[in-house]
Amino acid sequence: MKPVRHPEAPAPGELLGAHYEHCFGCGGGQPHGLHLEARAGDGVSLTAEFTVRSAHQGAPGLAHGGVLATALDETLGSLNWLLRTIAVTGRLETDFVRPVPVGTTLHLQAEVTAVAGRKIYSKATGRIGGPEGPVAVRAEALFIEVKVDHFIDHGREEEIQAAMSDPDQVRRTRAFEVNP
Repeated sequence: MKPVRHPEAPAPGELLGAHYEHCFGCGGGQPHGLHLEARAGDGVSLTAEFTVRSAHQGAPGLAHGGVLATALDETLGSLNWLLRTIAVTGRLETDFVRPVPVGTTLHLQAEVTAVAGRKIYSKATGRIGGPEGPVAVRAEALFIEVKVDHFIDHGREEEIQAAMSDPDQVRRTRAFEVNP
C-alpha cells in the first residue's frame, strides 16, 4: 500500500529534533553520539545530516561501518514520525559504496516506500560532498509497528520512567518511536 503522511506530521522543512535525549543516533545527551539532524521532506520523506568525528572512526581517518549503519537506521527510523507510528527496526540491509572520511558530513535522504499492515518499508541514501554528491552508503529497511508496551516490557525501568514523565508531550511521545 502506498504510504500516507499523517495530517499532524511535521511540515516539510521542519527540523524533527531528537526523539530521545540519550539516543546515540540523534540525542544531544550522548557526547560521542551522531547528533544526526533530520528534516521533514515532502510526502513521507526526509533529509538528514551528520558529521563524522574522530570518535566515529574504524580504520584510521575513516568512519566505522557500524556508525554509518547507525546513521542509516536512525534516518530510516525517523520516517516513522511522519506516519505518527511507533515502530522498531526489523531488518536493515546496508550497502557500503565508498569510504567516508572523518570530518565529512554525510547527507542522507530517506523515504517510506510502502506500508503493509504493521510493516513499514523504506530506503535511504547517504552522500558525501553535498546532497548531490557521490553515494557512500545506502540501505533498505523493514520497520515493524509496535505498541509502547514493547519499550515498557523490555527497557530499563529508570529510563522508561524518565521518558514517560518528560513534561514535553511531543518529546515524550517520540521517545518510544524507533529502534528495538
